[in-house]
Amino acid sequence: MIRVLGFGMGPQHVTPEVAQALRGCDYVIAASKSEEDDLLAVRRVICEQYGVELVAVRDPERDREPVGDGGYVTAVADWHQARVTAYREVIEARGGTVGFLVWGDPALYDSPIRIVSQLGDDWDVLPGISAPQLLAARHKIVLHSVGQPVHITTARRLRADIDAGQTNLVVYLSGFLELGGLEDWQIWWGANLGTPSEELVAGRVGTVLGGLAEARARAKATAGWVMDIYLLRAPS
Repeated sequence: MIRVLGFGMGPQHVTPEVAQALRGCDYVIAASKSEEDDLLAVRRVICEQYGVELVAVRDPERDREPVGDGGYVTAVADWHQARVTAYREVIEARGGTVGFLVWGDPALYDSPIRIVSQLGDDWDVLPGISAPQLLAARHKIVLHSVGQPVHITTARRLRADIDAGQTNLVVYLSGFLELGGLEDWQIWWGANLGTPSEELVAGRVGTVLGGLAEARARAKATAGWVMDIYLLRAPS
């Protein structure tokens, strides 16, 4: 049995449902990206809290400079397949019930479901608190205007989506902030939400962009990593 378990941004977001599932796991598999992997450390804390062994698997290298959208999709697919191979070796050797702890909610911008679906037929998914939920809560906002949609995308697709007419966007995986020409748009931004290194910025893009870059740098310096997300809305 494989259990895909969303845990939000840390132990404080583990739901009772996920906690019960964790207690029933024989071990948890987690990718280790470096010798000092701060993201792995969060998973380790959760496992210790619920008395579950964590098995760290060295994360395969990924092509970080693919050419075009097609190259990006291929690079990610190759990376996922390498993860499948690495995880299958552990599962076949150990057996039992295994958990995969997923940042935020497994339904949004993460690979475990795609990977686990290739590892066997006996698996399930339990939801977690997502980054857009935390972003809206921290800024005390609704993600969309009355009767209007919200478009969820990534920074690499932001310009294409705006050119296609999107005016209210939740943006994941920013990596960097390329917001030139959007100075009159409104932004609600957050980094490392729900953690001690959380940073929040909101306002007109042209006014807050400098402070936003500084806040992002602070979050990374404090935690050793940064995961940010923002809501971007065109002027009405």
